[in-house]
Amino acid sequence: MAKTNQDIHDWDVENETYWKEKGQKIANRNLWISIPSLLIGFAVWLMWGMITAQMQNLGFSFSVEQLFTLTAIAGLSGATLRIPASFMIGIAGGRNTIFLTTALLIFPALGTGIALTNPATPLIVFQALALLSGIGGGNFACSMSNISTFFPKSKQGYGLGMNAGLGNFGVTTMQILIPLVMTVGVFGFLAGEPLALQKASGTLIGRIEAGTDTWIQNAGFVWLVFLVPLAFAGWLGMNNLRVITPNPGTPFAAFGKILGLYLVGIITSIVGVLALKYMSMWLALPLTIVLTVFLLKMIPGDIKPNIKKQFSIFSNKHTWSMTVLYILTFGSFIGFSAALPLSISVIFGNLMQVDAEGNMMRVVNTNAPSALTWSWIGPFVGALIRPVGGWISDKVGGAIVTQIISVVMVVASVATGYVMMLAYNSNDPNSYFYIFLLLFVVLFAASGIGNGSTFRSIGVIFNQQQKGPVLGWTSAIAAYGAFIAPIVMGGQIRAGTPEMAMYGFAVFYALCLVVNWWFYLRSNAYVKNP
Repeated sequence: MAKTNQDIHDWDVENETYWKEKGQKIANRNLWISIPSLLIGFAVWLMWGMITAQMQNLGFSFSVEQLFTLTAIAGLSGATLRIPASFMIGIAGGRNTIFLTTALLIFPALGTGIALTNPATPLIVFQALALLSGIGGGNFACSMSNISTFFPKSKQGYGLGMNAGLGNFGVTTMQILIPLVMTVGVFGFLAGEPLALQKASGTLIGRIEAGTDTWIQNAGFVWLVFLVPLAFAGWLGMNNLRVITPNPGTPFAAFGKILGLYLVGIITSIVGVLALKYMSMWLALPLTIVLTVFLLKMIPGDIKPNIKKQFSIFSNKHTWSMTVLYILTFGSFIGFSAALPLSISVIFGNLMQVDAEGNMMRVVNTNAPSALTWSWIGPFVGALIRPVGGWISDKVGGAIVTQIISVVMVVASVATGYVMMLAYNSNDPNSYFYIFLLLFVVLFAASGIGNGSTFRSIGVIFNQQQKGPVLGWTSAIAAYGAFIAPIVMGGQIRAGTPEMAMYGFAVFYALCLVVNWWFYLRSNAYVKNP
């Protein structure tokens, strides 16, 4: 009897008989192991948004700018690591890749828990751990590349929508679970002593007052409970497809290739972080991307010809148009997920008040809504609706869905910016909170639907060999939203003009409307409504 996790040589899912008799069962098994692995990857990658909000409540000796930077470093690393991860499946195989990349998350999860036990832990340690947590972001590219190869074109919206949509629930899972596990010493003496809140905090079920004991270290330790069994599940239940990966080599040889590819991304991520000290973000990002691609091309051995073959995607104009459109959707989803918790804390955590001399000044808002109570709602809606976006796109076409949600995002972004301006300059910011939250839910919902529609389009436009690398590449560039949004929103909040960040996003969304129409909706479009 054949082993469940054996390599598969005869993979022909476009043959309907093969799909029904054999392919569907194998594809679904790989999908349902992939989904929770990707979910935890998202959780570890984006946990810094919640952790930094609580670090501020606990009085860690870091500025708001430094805390935003931790979130941004994780975003930069996660996005950069997606570039090499885009090419892992064709080089090392799906089973080998998903097993190892899931197991690697144990290191940032464990390290973060240990570092958070001591408020005197140096900033550079947290920066290094934030960088390593980017492995969870990088895993999205290889996960989506892998799942795309298991489903026929007619099922791409479903397969990719389920993997990405339910995987995206890692953001919501993290935003709900971290505040809860921080309230109880669930790991006993193994996790160390609690710290007392200096400012009020909260969870899904309500407010937590200052002075309450908090186990912030559990924000890292809790993921170990899931990562160990998931790594075993990947190894025992997934498959390498030899039609996609003709020569993965032995498992240890494949692991060496994966680690080598990720090492390139770690090095260029560090370069990107250092570059930010000397140049604009808009220069540091292209430098990081170009350097990553250049170093990948220079890797010696049998990886080099495989990488070169997959780099053919860059000569296809649809690679670039779909990259722009995926920044619109996933870039927005992941960027707002990363930036929203600390944005709520800063915008609504203070209010405007007139001092004795008649000058306006910002003072603490003692009744401010807690980011740890509310920030999960938007990502939850965005992730929940993503499979719906893929399903609708399978029925009516991806481009028309993308066009509709683009219009919604232009309008909602402008409205959100206006409300943020009113709240930031108000002596009663709480009165604007619910409309602020509702508008962000609209943005998350639109971006979630668009995530499904754009991935459906990629699955239709590109062939079996190209769609995996294209999915990985577009998701890599879009993931820089997790870096850009905290930097842009944090900078504009410090400048006292939070609305300008949202107005800038609205301009970009309007540009995406034009790109989508030109390539996929006009009368003589290159590919009509894929």
